[in-house]
Amino acid sequence: MSTAQIKVAFQQAIDHWNSGNLAAYMELYDSQIVLHGFSPGLPPGAAGAAVFYEGVWRAFPNPQLMIDQVVVEGDLLACRYRLQATHQDEFMGIPATGNAVLVPGMTMMRFADGKCVERWNQADMLGWLQQLGAIPA
Repeated sequence: MSTAQIKVAFQQAIDHWNSGNLAAYMELYDSQIVLHGFSPGLPPGAAGAAVFYEGVWRAFPNPQLMIDQVVVEGDLLACRYRLQATHQDEFMGIPATGNAVLVPGMTMMRFADGKCVERWNQADMLGWLQQLGAIPA
């Protein structure tokens, strides 16, 4: 897979996310994807990614991803992003607050055969919880 093809696949996934099509977004992931930096206890593979994202979408309907920078080298894509959303349902045991959040993060994805087969993710979870009022700022 060329770097141009990786960039296109990634941008299509982001477009699907931002248009509200989680199922199409999930097509980016290989069924056996290995996830690093996600919630503990998730099922393995794409099933675990689906559980995680469905929980985010339930608590924060219509979340938007803003991509600040993308770098592709070989089979790896790295990006800085910001997630913008409004808390409208329970999330990590926190009842809906109605608070808007803006959560920065970085991710790295490894691609093979047109799919993301491994992903490392780091989001500002402390800032996220502070924006929800779950912990003091």
